[in-house]
Amino acid sequence: MIGGDSAGVAGWSITVRADTKVFRNGEFIMGFTDSFRMGQLLRYSLVPPVPQDWDLDRFMATDFIAVVRDCLREGGFARNDSGNESGGLFLVGIRGHLYRIDSDYQIGRSVDDYYAVGSGDEYACGSLHSTRGLDAEQRVQLALEAAAHHSTGVCPPFHIISSDDVYAPDGSVNAG
Repeated sequence: MIGGDSAGVAGWSITVRADTKVFRNGEFIMGFTDSFRMGQLLRYSLVPPVPQDWDLDRFMATDFIAVVRDCLREGGFARNDSGNESGGLFLVGIRGHLYRIDSDYQIGRSVDDYYAVGSGDEYACGSLHSTRGLDAEQRVQLALEAAAHHSTGVCPPFHIISSDDVYAPDGSVNAG
């Protein structure tokens, strides 16, 4: 499950965005921070490969990241500073695993089974930690509310999606 707020922040200005920071792309659920342009590329341009069943971490670190890098580069978002390529920060949920993709394209999975990114990440992580045992959607909602309460860069409306939303009743994968 991934949730996101609606704040578009530039300096001291905030815009409540109609486009969401969380979305589905094939079998993947994603949420982003940093740049709405990066999010648009991940949502509309990225054609993710089909995950391999045998080693999901390896798939994410190699095949998935390769297409992400190409997508961000071709979309004009990836930056290259003296040969060091960088992208942005986002979350990816796939087959019960939640990955954090950092700007250097490393993948991460937490032993806590949750992550938060963006300006309210520390407040959201504190909430997620303290609400263990509650329903997943309720935990995400409470984390978003805590982040909005404590961070000037987070605001409703909130959007929450689940990896369960990816599958149609017949078991096929819904298009993103």
